[in-house]
Amino acid sequence: MASSSYSNSPCAACKFLRRKCMPDCIFAPYFPPEEPQKFANVHKIFGASNVSKLLNEVQPHQREDAVNSLAYEAEARIKDPVYGCVGAISVLQRQVIRLQKELDATNADLIRYTCNEMPQDGIRSRIGEGSGASSLVQSPPAGYYYPSPWNNDPLGDGYHRGDHI
Repeated sequence: MASSSYSNSPCAACKFLRRKCMPDCIFAPYFPPEEPQKFANVHKIFGASNVSKLLNEVQPHQREDAVNSLAYEAEARIKDPVYGCVGAISVLQRQVIRLQKELDATNADLIRYTCNEMPQDGIRSRIGEGSGASSLVQSPPAGYYYPSPWNNDPLGDGYHRGDHI
């Protein structure tokens, strides 16, 4: 956390505020001199005085998390002044819902395709055919075709349409 390295160079907060960085500076452990934009964003959104008050009220072991949260929210507010990180969360939630629907549709397609590959009546009729279990490993009879985006026969050879049998 705090070290003597900030005595050589003021922390990003003190440098930004153009003041002398004291050894007991509340900002120094969390706003190192090599991250000036982090403090600039936090200061622009929350103000140095409010951040100082917040850090003094928070337990020392929670200060780093508090600063990281403030920095994240400040950056999000700069990108989206109205919604901030709530806007980003909302976009991600909509994306998760859309992807879940896509996954559900793909799973439904897979189930329908699997059911069309091995229909129950086709299995029963083939059990008595041929010599033993090898007849169960045959391709499905012609005519069983489930239209899906993957069965558009891009090669034009009939293989992808299900009529290759």
